[in-house]
Amino acid sequence: MQPSSFHTMTKLSRCRVPRPAPVLGNVPRELLRALGESRGVKAEAFEGLFERHFDAIYGYLARRVGADLGSDLGSETFTRAFAERKRYDALRGEERPWLFGIANNLLRRHYRDEERRLRAFARLDVRRDDVSPEEPRVADALAALSRGERDVLLLFAWADLSYEEIAASLGLPVGTVRSRLHRARAQFRAALEREEALDG
Repeated sequence: MQPSSFHTMTKLSRCRVPRPAPVLGNVPRELLRALGESRGVKAEAFEGLFERHFDAIYGYLARRVGADLGSDLGSETFTRAFAERKRYDALRGEERPWLFGIANNLLRRHYRDEERRLRAFARLDVRRDDVSPEEPRVADALAALSRGERDVLLLFAWADLSYEEIAASLGLPVGTVRSRLHRARAQFRAALEREEALDG
């Protein structure tokens, strides 16, 4: 299970921001069955939750901080989720934003690790066969974003969360998510264009 390449991030500079997904109405029946009631994840249902979401959580974390640390943080995400399962409120929405919120909180202790990794990646020799010319530029553009903007951008691009799900994960108003994503995309695109101009 290997994290995907930074190469996929180049799509961000060209694609339009889609309309936000509609606000969830009724709680999904499968979620209510797993929970048994409106609050709390039953211990016996937790294995299913882990199987449904671990790959996505791990993939997101590994892209941000590398495979080894991503695996550790992925495990810690579900350890914390299990410990906090009785406080989970199904009426607030789906389980995925809740899990990504835990994962993102754990990432905050490792922002410097992430920034060092991005800067190191930006200095890679693009003449190597295994390095695409776009990848160091993408890493450099990501490293230049503020932490809050990077969180929103990568939850949108790599975790495939909607505006509402990102807002739930980060504890932000949806309007703040929209504005941060707009700024992050503009800055990311501008940084790529500057890098391309320098490379001539």
